[in-house]
Amino acid sequence: MGKLADRAVVIGLGSPIMCDDAVGLEVSKAIGALGLPDVDTLQEAVGGLEIIPMISGYRFAVIVDAILSGEHEPGTVLIFEPESFDCTIANVPAHDINLATAIKMGRQMDNSVMPETIRFVAIEVEDLQTVSEEMTPKVAAAVGPAKNAVLHLLSEFRDPARNR
Repeated sequence: MGKLADRAVVIGLGSPIMCDDAVGLEVSKAIGALGLPDVDTLQEAVGGLEIIPMISGYRFAVIVDAILSGEHEPGTVLIFEPESFDCTIANVPAHDINLATAIKMGRQMDNSVMPETIRFVAIEVEDLQTVSEEMTPKVAAAVGPAKNAVLHLLSEFRDPARNR
């Protein structure tokens, strides 16, 4: 059985040049700027199976990303568990694997190195199409609340009794 580090990783996903898609990156940078001793932060433009080595070995992982559902106001911060995405898991070619499918596959390959707990912090966005290094105002304003959501999840990780 693999040994999980008693640490957390916060991974911000997105593209720094695609308008609101940068929000996950900015939230991860904001967490990193706090210098928390038990938290590593990454900013990545990856998805699917590429996420597995980034979260392997950590007890807790928070993945922060933009979401464009059209169901919420831009700037809305949402928290999900991997099970929230079970309906999206599919048998598809490797280049089409979404995060939920990748996490399920990672657990099937070697659950001992996968985090005990994974959470997603998603920020509803309005523009993923425009090539711009500037986020829309509502999404840029959500970086602080999304950072606070991540900090809340990290506090639950540190105090598992509160998590029950």
